[in-house]
Amino acid sequence: MPSSTAVQLRELLETLLQSPMPVRLRAWDGSETGPTGTPLLIVRTRRALRRLMWRPDELGLARAYVSGDLDVTGDLYDALGRLAPLIFRGADARGLPKRAVAAQLLRLGVLGPEPKPPPEEIAMRGSRHTRHRDGQAISHHYDVGNNFYRIVLGESMVYSCAYWTSTDAGYDLAAAQRDKLDLICRKLALKPGMRLLDVGCGWGALALHAAREYGVDVVGITLSAEQADYARKQVAEAGLTAHMEIRIQHYHDADDGPYDAISSVGMAEHVGSGRYAEYAAALFRQLKPGGRLLNHQIAAIHPGTAGAKKRRSFIDAYVFPDGELASLGSTVSVLEEAGFEVRDVHALREHYARTLRAWVTNLEADWPTAVRLAGAGRARVWRLYMAASAMAFEQARIGINQVLCVKARRDGTSGMSATRQAWQG
Repeated sequence: MPSSTAVQLRELLETLLQSPMPVRLRAWDGSETGPTGTPLLIVRTRRALRRLMWRPDELGLARAYVSGDLDVTGDLYDALGRLAPLIFRGADARGLPKRAVAAQLLRLGVLGPEPKPPPEEIAMRGSRHTRHRDGQAISHHYDVGNNFYRIVLGESMVYSCAYWTSTDAGYDLAAAQRDKLDLICRKLALKPGMRLLDVGCGWGALALHAAREYGVDVVGITLSAEQADYARKQVAEAGLTAHMEIRIQHYHDADDGPYDAISSVGMAEHVGSGRYAEYAAALFRQLKPGGRLLNHQIAAIHPGTAGAKKRRSFIDAYVFPDGELASLGSTVSVLEEAGFEVRDVHALREHYARTLRAWVTNLEADWPTAVRLAGAGRARVWRLYMAASAMAFEQARIGINQVLCVKARRDGTSGMSATRQAWQG
């Protein structure tokens, strides 16, 4: 008696991915196989298998999911946890038994050319981290539509790690983001009349909080036209145009310092390791003696071997093109080499895991609207990347840190308290 399509499918996937399938499978004809009580992986079309045949790793799986050829029902986090050994290890196609694979593919009727990647996948051109390419990368990620981001981020429109200071039932994402913004302002010791440069200002939440609550004059810079448009409207509605300016500007072109303080929140990941020294030096030049820098940055906790060739990942192809994660140690070293004195390092890894889960909940709660605004593929990209990132933070595969620096005065004094009491929350 011939095996069902689902059984043949499971055998093929286990061959391609070189591992037993840890979830239940449903084939395009409705047949199922695999352990019960687990998430259900639905292979809707034969094209999903062709994607995996040509790319048996996380990018192949991602292409199948983003395109809708592959779907998951049940707990997405559970599914990712079970599939993580496959997703993050990847398979070496050179070790596959080609005759066996070809026979399985022939039986299932899926032999064919490599399918085109989904349109949500970006192919970057030109040299990495040039001005033009930086603008292209930022636009790809951030110019998805402000209404879409409002669904994901909620009313705060803050796209960075929140600071969760309470476990009370009524304490929500908006409150945690407000606490994060205030934490940054306290660390920078902002006072009325100071000038703040917010590098990578996003939709302007930190700049608005600093101007409204601390009385500072703020210049916020971004490369995203949609972010700038949104932030400018918020500034006008708040009646703060005399104290705030939002620019579409590269960090190299910010040359109207000195500033009393600089914030860089979720920006440095886009700079690239080859340009990070230039970035740190540019910020140092714009800061007055005694001024502070708050650098809020995702970090690689276990960096790979230097110079090792890496296959293109889902994150690079769909989410953060050209994004690079440096280790905390290398970031601190570069900041010190630029002239900064590092005064405090604050790890927020668990806070970002909780933030990402809140964003996923927001997206899933208004899924039909998100699909209408950004398309099904883009919504799937965001759901997958945020859920996978939450698990990466929870499992200590990546971290995030706030590094507080000062530009010492000529006499060596920092003007900082010897304790953390002034800002610690």
